[in-house]
Amino acid sequence: MPLNTVQKREFIENGFLRIPGVVPRYMVNAALHAINASVGQGMNKDDMPKMRSQSFCPEIQGSPVIADLLNKTPAWELAESAIAPGKLKPVKSGQVALRFPAPLDPPPPPRPHLDGMYSPLNGVPEGTIQNFTMLAAVFLSDVPGDFCGNFTVWPGTHHLFEGYFREHGPESLLDGMPKVDLPPARQLTVEAGDFVMCHYQVAHAAAVNVSPHVRYAIFFRLTHVDHADQKWNVMTDIWKEWDGLREALEGE
Repeated sequence: MPLNTVQKREFIENGFLRIPGVVPRYMVNAALHAINASVGQGMNKDDMPKMRSQSFCPEIQGSPVIADLLNKTPAWELAESAIAPGKLKPVKSGQVALRFPAPLDPPPPPRPHLDGMYSPLNGVPEGTIQNFTMLAAVFLSDVPGDFCGNFTVWPGTHHLFEGYFREHGPESLLDGMPKVDLPPARQLTVEAGDFVMCHYQVAHAAAVNVSPHVRYAIFFRLTHVDHADQKWNVMTDIWKEWDGLREALEGE
């Protein structure tokens, strides 16, 4: 189940793509069961800020019920078809990303970020940028409208940031997010089992959840096998690691 040409061109333009129904319902239910069983054991309230930044249910992150959502479904072939077969490092775990209902009325707008930047709670060492190639997500619950904990993207910002880093250098990300005018944000609506692929360099966030339901998702960070040798170069040449898109790029 590789990406088709239309999907590739949409990804090139926007920097993200939603593919419906990639993960079968029985695998979604198995992951939900494991997460809810873990949550049912209790969580320390003081640990909640760290878990929001890193992962809930850390003891099951590397279990097959989580990792197989990517590795044993068409999601892996979809991701590889954008990069190249055999060019992604193996993925052994996923981030259990829960967004609980919040009593915020009106909800504040989402705040954009890029992953791999230091914050006191996210585990990234200060003074480093831990970038990667692709952010991928499997959604385990429906997100039917805005402010339901939506994965939120700023379409096309991978192109904007590429230009910014060419002018200011990729290391400028150590000083904070690029100072550019952003396009309007888009809060993605999804159904359980949907798969979302996102270029690393697309600004994104999680919207506040004012719905009555917990939003369940698993995020995977995918890295090209040669990424360590070109981690700065890929920020000024955003398709360097995306050979699977080469033909579609040449047709632009």
